[in-house]
Amino acid sequence: MKRVYVNEKWCLGCHLCEYYCTFANSGVSSMVNALKDKPLRPRIRVEEHDGISFAVSCRHCKEPLCVKGCITGALSVKNGVITVDSNKCVGCYTCILSCPYGCISPDDSGHAISKCELCTKNACGEPACVKGCPNQAIVYEDRDVTDTNKEAAV
Repeated sequence: MKRVYVNEKWCLGCHLCEYYCTFANSGVSSMVNALKDKPLRPRIRVEEHDGISFAVSCRHCKEPLCVKGCITGALSVKNGVITVDSNKCVGCYTCILSCPYGCISPDDSGHAISKCELCTKNACGEPACVKGCPNQAIVYEDRDVTDTNKEAAV
């Protein structure tokens, strides 16, 4: 299954992935109207530690603890993508506590959660963070996770 992978060697720490993610999931057709004078609520975050920048987003785990911990069934796996049914979410945040990568956060309403769904619910075709990365540090590809050489190569 295709997933988002990050090569920290190429990440500039520009945060453009966060802007493109927020815009793609805003439901607004104009980037200016979607972002101007509004707080960014991206589903991907750029972290910076010891001079190294890297993007963090949902890893769409094969055995997701967040889905197992969801008491209402709001989180489910569809075609390998962990998706959120906000109509079922009660905002208990068990999934936030369950995610070992810190990739789930409260949504704007404070009564549900927000996480990367690989732009499957908008018209991007591929994740907007990948399209918007100027240095191609974020890629969307299918990898054999048992092949450690390929993992290190990108």
